[in-house]
Amino acid sequence: MRKIWVLAVLVAGLLVGTGNGPAQAENVLSNAGFETGSLNGWSCAGGGSVVSTPVRTGGYALAGGVTAGDTGQCSQTVGVQPNTAYILTAWVRGTYVYLGVTGGASTWTPSSSAYTKLSLSFTTGADQKSAQIYLHGWFGAGTYHADDVELDGPGSPQAGVPGRPDAPKLGSVTNDSISLSWAAASGTVTGYRVYEGSEVRATVTGTGATLSGLAACGTHSYTVAAYNEAGESAKSDAVSGTTGGCADTGLPKHALIGYLHASFANGSGYIKMADVPAAWDIINLSFGEPTSVTSGDIRFNRCPASECPNVESEADFIAAIRAKQAQGKKVLISIGGQNGQVQLTTTGARDAFVRSVGEIIDRYGLDGLDVDFEGHSLYLNSGDTDFRNPKTPVIVNLISALKTLKAKYGEKFVLTMAPETFFVQVGHQFYGGNGGADNRTGSYLPVIHAMRDALTVLHVQDYNSGPVMGLDGVYHTMGGAEFHIAMTDMVKAGFPVANTGQTFPGLRAEQIGFGVPAAVSAGNGHTSPAQVQQAVNCLVKGQGCGSYTLRGGTSPALRGLMTWSINWDRYFNWEFMKAHRPFLDALP
Repeated sequence: MRKIWVLAVLVAGLLVGTGNGPAQAENVLSNAGFETGSLNGWSCAGGGSVVSTPVRTGGYALAGGVTAGDTGQCSQTVGVQPNTAYILTAWVRGTYVYLGVTGGASTWTPSSSAYTKLSLSFTTGADQKSAQIYLHGWFGAGTYHADDVELDGPGSPQAGVPGRPDAPKLGSVTNDSISLSWAAASGTVTGYRVYEGSEVRATVTGTGATLSGLAACGTHSYTVAAYNEAGESAKSDAVSGTTGGCADTGLPKHALIGYLHASFANGSGYIKMADVPAAWDIINLSFGEPTSVTSGDIRFNRCPASECPNVESEADFIAAIRAKQAQGKKVLISIGGQNGQVQLTTTGARDAFVRSVGEIIDRYGLDGLDVDFEGHSLYLNSGDTDFRNPKTPVIVNLISALKTLKAKYGEKFVLTMAPETFFVQVGHQFYGGNGGADNRTGSYLPVIHAMRDALTVLHVQDYNSGPVMGLDGVYHTMGGAEFHIAMTDMVKAGFPVANTGQTFPGLRAEQIGFGVPAAVSAGNGHTSPAQVQQAVNCLVKGQGCGSYTLRGGTSPALRGLMTWSINWDRYFNWEFMKAHRPFLDALP
């Protein structure tokens, strides 16, 4: 964060450059996960059936009826649009399992003892209005299994299947339950299934459901599908809700968050802690850095007098922190930054991280920790494709360390994160552990997800970024209101993680902010105060959104704004603070 991270920006630009992608739509296959408990919607040869084990998700999967003289093909024909790109995926297990489009592309796996994802893309012809997709095994190779088949693109499911329900609406929310309601779907409806991701959470005959037994202060995202004997509709748009019982953070509803150059001057000059204006609600001390990349041993060295002639004494620095805290401000140690690469590759490094960070917090009496891992600190090993259950040591060990620190300091512990878009939103298109060009893309997602119930604020750096595709399928470029709107909406609404079959659930509004440079000299992607405030008005009130439609709805509790940095803002006569503090205070 101290300097523009040129390499990551260049790589991100390569990954998310312009181009026409496949159609973005719901799965147009019916009974795609076989959750009707039957083969409705499918035509199967060789005695295919639906089984309850082994399954990938839900309660059922397909068992292909392979014999010595039959490949056990199961197929489904759906309506498609001409000259349109589609993506077909399925999770399969068995020997010689094939996925394809009749008369078109196909793919296969020679052998898989666990569910493996097959994927292919195709473009329909100029006059094509239907397509037949198929799965099959090979002669005498034994039963194959398939689950969670998806055809992503515009079309129409098989005749007789109910219409897609509208997005459900939130009803009453308690500390352990969320109630939903929705309008009746068109067509003949037997009932509805309420999904959280790919898991069925409730099956009902009416147009409402209450999901109970939930943990306090947890965020959940639900979709609804209608079903009958012919199959299941496409899932509705998602709605997110958060159970009550969240701990009081002690922050104002809309906070101003800034980084204070505490260990260096960086051309903008040193500011004594006592001289930081009261407008700043969270002050991130920059930076704690490791003794080596993989040591996990973090050191916070205050700016030397040779670089910062006006640096205060240790005693005065600590006294000023106490004075800020008496005013209700939060002072955190920020770990990492552009130069502070932190890779917790071993459990020994994890334990050193916990010990050394704890020592810094205790020495200065700080309120918590800001995770500003950049560069090559986080990455995903090949095959690490499920953000909900990461396997890469640098990810697993960081999560463990953060949970340990949270448990040590309790519910008042403030935890913030400042990833770049490359590590969060780019995960919608490219996920590092899934064969992407760069194994760092989306690598913050497992950490955010694992810590979501303990996370105080996620303020993504909406700068030093290449163009990023939003939920509208459009590439957005930094420097204007639309970029902040689209990027922040992704964090609120949640998004499918590239080619994994998983969806990252959105965060609570009060956990979300976004970061901008305080001035042109502070970072690439400076946004004028007017454009920043237009973005906030859209996110909070639904006003001034331009052509963008919020997928995550308005966020009246949006936590606020982060900037790099307090020092650069002072250097430019406090433009950021003077513009945005009264603006945030005036928000409802």
